[in-house]
Amino acid sequence: MKITKDMIIGDILDMDETAGKYFFEIGMHCLGCPVSRGETVEQACMAHGTDCDALISALNRHFEEK
Repeated sequence: MKITKDMIIGDILDMDETAGKYFFEIGMHCLGCPVSRGETVEQACMAHGTDCDALISALNRHFEEK
């Protein structure tokens, strides 16, 4: 499965909770919050002022290695 910017963060974490470290790296420390779990990857990156493409790449590498 490929991670895309329109995927919901909660869905990604449900597939593999260890992927949370990539969200922590962009400063998203509230992964247990219902609002953050319902955001898309793109929304989270916009809210935290980070490069969405870089996060998507890191997440896809993570899932490819599993």
